[in-house]
Amino acid sequence: MTKEHLFESFNPHENNMFTVLNEDGSTNEYDPQLSQEECMTIYKNMVRSRTMDEKAFKLQRSGKLGTFAQAIGQEGCQAPVALLLDDDDWVVPAFREQCLFISAGNEMKKFFQYYGGNEIGNQPNRDKFLPVSIVVGSHPLHATGIAWAQKIKGNKATVFTYFGDGATSEGQFHEAMNFAGVFKVPVVFIAQNNQYAISLPVTKQTASKNLAQKSCAYGFPGMLVDGNDPLAVYVAAREAKAWTREGKGPALLEFYTYRLGPHTTADDPTLYRTDEEVERWKKKDPILRFETYLKKQGWLDQDLKESIEAQAKEEVEQAVKDAQSETPTPEDIFKWTYKEMTPALKEQLEELQQTLNSTSNNAQGDEK
Repeated sequence: MTKEHLFESFNPHENNMFTVLNEDGSTNEYDPQLSQEECMTIYKNMVRSRTMDEKAFKLQRSGKLGTFAQAIGQEGCQAPVALLLDDDDWVVPAFREQCLFISAGNEMKKFFQYYGGNEIGNQPNRDKFLPVSIVVGSHPLHATGIAWAQKIKGNKATVFTYFGDGATSEGQFHEAMNFAGVFKVPVVFIAQNNQYAISLPVTKQTASKNLAQKSCAYGFPGMLVDGNDPLAVYVAAREAKAWTREGKGPALLEFYTYRLGPHTTADDPTLYRTDEEVERWKKKDPILRFETYLKKQGWLDQDLKESIEAQAKEEVEQAVKDAQSETPTPEDIFKWTYKEMTPALKEQLEELQQTLNSTSNNAQGDEK
C-alpha cells in the first residue's frame, strides 16, 4: 500500500470513509499489524483519558475545577497518533485533546492543574507540545507557521494540529490551509468531526459532502476516516506523516466521531440532540470497539480489563492529589508572561509584593 493509493482510494469527493476494524473485531486488508504492546498502549491510554475525564467532571460539579471540554467518545482519534510522534514532531492542540496530551507523555496532574486555575498546568512536559488553545480555529495558523519554520531549517519534522468541525468555518483555518498548500509545509491538519459545534450540527456547518473535501481547494490530499476506529486512525495518521516527511506538503484528515458528553461542562446537550441519537453512538464507543478487537486477538480478558481500569483510577486519584498540593503564587502572574520580565512587569510585581507584605503585617498587628 502506498500513500498515493490510500489517498486516491479514499478520495473525499466520493465520501468513502476509511476504516480497518469491523464490528466483530476482525480487520480488513489495511490492518497495520501493530504488536500486542502497541495495541495495549493505545487501549490503556484511552481508558486513562476516559477515567480522567469522568473524575474531572465530578470535580467541576463540586466547584473544584473550572469549565472544561470532555473528550469522552473521541479517545480513538487521539491515543493512536501518540504512537507516531517522534522527538522532533510538534503537536498544536485545541482544547479537547487531553487524551493525546497524556498519551504523548505529559503528566496527568497538569490537566487538573490547568483547569483548576494553576497556570503551571499549561506547560506540557513533552517538548514541542503547545499549550491549550481556546480560541476556535486560531491555532492552525500557528501550526502552519511552525511547519514552515521546520521546512526552512531543513528539519525532518511533522506538525500535527487538532481542531473541531466548527473551526472549519473560521477564516483563520482557511488561511492556514491555503498557506500550507502554497508552500507545501509539513503539517497534518486533523479535524475531529464530533457532529456538533456546540449546538450547531455539522450538516448546517458546511455544504460540502464532508470536511476532508476542503483540502482539495488548497491543492493537497484529504481523507475521511472513521475516528472511532483506532486502527484506521493510526494508519491514516501514519501515511499522512510519511507524506509530509517526503516533502509533498500537508494533508487533511477528518476523524468522523461523536462527542458523547456536553460541549463543555457549561453546556446542556439535551437541548439540541436526542437520547436516541446518543445511545446509537454509544454502541460505537471506540473503547468498546477496540476491546472487541483485543479480545479476539486473545490480548484482553475480563480480569485484565478490570486491572487496567483500577490502575487508571489509582493514577487519576494520585494526579488530583499532586495537582492540589502545588498551589500557584501571586508572583506567577508576572513571571510567566515573557521569557524575561519587562521593567513594567517588575515594577508591578514589586508593588504587589509591597501590598501583600503590608496586608500581612496589618493582619499580624490585629491579632496582637
